[in-house]
Amino acid sequence: MAGELSFFELGVADVERGRAFYEGLFGWSFDPSPSGEGFSIRTPTLPGGIHGGDPAAAPYMFYRVTDMDAAMARVRELGGTVDDADVEGSDDSIERFGRFKLCRDDQGSPFGLHQPPTTA
Repeated sequence: MAGELSFFELGVADVERGRAFYEGLFGWSFDPSPSGEGFSIRTPTLPGGIHGGDPAAAPYMFYRVTDMDAAMARVRELGGTVDDADVEGSDDSIERFGRFKLCRDDQGSPFGLHQPPTTA
C-alpha cells in the first residue's frame, strides 16, 4: 500500500557510538550496510539504517510508493522538491533494498520516498 512508513534512517556524528546507543536502548540488530558506510538496522517491525557524519540530524522517514518516478513527479506538481542525489547507491543495493529519494514538502519539511525492490 502506498504512503505507509517503509524505512527509517538515522543520521549521527559517529556511527559506532550511534550503533552502541540504539542497540543498548532498543536491542536492535545491526548489519554492515551494502555501501560499506554505516549499518542496516533490523527491528521487529520496520527496517532502517544509520549513517555517520551527520551531526544533529533528524530521523529521515521514508514512505512507500509503488512507482518512484510518478511519485517524484507528483511531489514536484504539489510544490515540493526532490533531491537530485541518489540515496540508494549501487545497483546491488537497489536490487536488495529498493530505491530511495529525499524530498521536501511545499513548506520545506524533509521526508523520503521508498520504492521497495520487486520480488522475483
